[in-house]
Formats: sequence, structure tokens, C-alpha cells
Amino acid sequence: MPHYRKLVGEKCYLSPLTPEDAERSTQWDNDLEVALPLGDEAWTPTGLEGTREQIAEALRQHAHLFGIVDLASDELIGRCVLFQVDHVTRSAMMGIVISEKVYWGRGYGREAIRLLLDYAFNLLNLNSIMLGTFSFNERALRCYRAVGFREIGRRRQARIVGDRRYDAVFMDILADEFESPVVRGLLP
Repeated sequence: MPHYRKLVGEKCYLSPLTPEDAERSTQWDNDLEVALPLGDEAWTPTGLEGTREQIAEALRQHAHLFGIVDLASDELIGRCVLFQVDHVTRSAMMGIVISEKVYWGRGYGREAIRLLLDYAFNLLNLNSIMLGTFSFNERALRCYRAVGFREIGRRRQARIVGDRRYDAVFMDILADEFESPVVRGLLP
């Protein structure tokens, strides 16, 4: 299945996610090691047809949903999204997952986030991007901080798994705290 190079970095590129990507997404959503840090995906059974419908609906709604594709192999390795986009306040939420475990800890998440932020700040003209994660997700927290996100608050004991409680951690980044890796270089 073809992927389309919307924004291209050194390791990966963002491509619009398509219904043909549903099988991979369904596999990832049913892998607890991948899904547990995300939220609802961990305890919501996910089937192929439901995932196809969700992707198709997102495309109909012109959602800002992208596959993260390894530049060298053209392999789909994850996905990222901007949601709750508000053009009045010029803000949005973002989500990301590198789902193929062999790509964990290799800089793909940082690069994909930078590409998504470039899209958000320099093509959608947004000013503020916020995200949420859980306090046990140290790998994600390190990644977000490396890109420039700052912690803006916590919801204490918001995630309970078994007998353990974890905070929800909220972070944001502003347009003037970000340097474009792609879009600005395309302009005179």
C-alpha cells in the first residue's frame, strides 16, 4: 500500500493514514505493551472493521491523522494525530505512538513529533499544542521534554491499573518555542 510523503524528516515521514492501514493499527491496539500507555485502547477490544470505520470517518472529517513511516524501508511504524483543533484559540491536542517496538528509543518519536508540530504551527497556524500522558510513561516524558514540551499540570491518581495509581501528566508547547524543521525551509 502506498504512503505519501507529507512532511519528511531524516528518519521518517508523515503520511495520511488510510483505511488500508487498519490491519496494522488493529494489531497495535491489541498489543498491551503498545496500548497501555495510550489510554482507552488498552481495555477496549478493537476489531479490524471498527478500525477501518474509525479511520474512514476521520478522513471524512478531515482529521489531522498521520501514519509515521520509516524513510528507509517505507514501513508504517506508528501514528500521530492532532485533535480538538480550535481555530479561534489556535490550539489543539496531539497524540502519538511508535507502535513497532524495534523503533522504540531510536529517535523516531522525537522526529515525528517535530514534523507534526511543524504541520500544526506552520501550516495550520496554531499557537499552542497540548498533550497528556501518564507518569509511568517515562520514555514518552523524556521524548516530549526533548522536543520542548513543558509540564503544565497533573491530575493525581488518574490512571489505575491493578492496585497501582498513576498521575496524568499534561504538557504543552507554544509556536514561538518551536523551530520549524521543514516548512520554513520551503519558503523564500
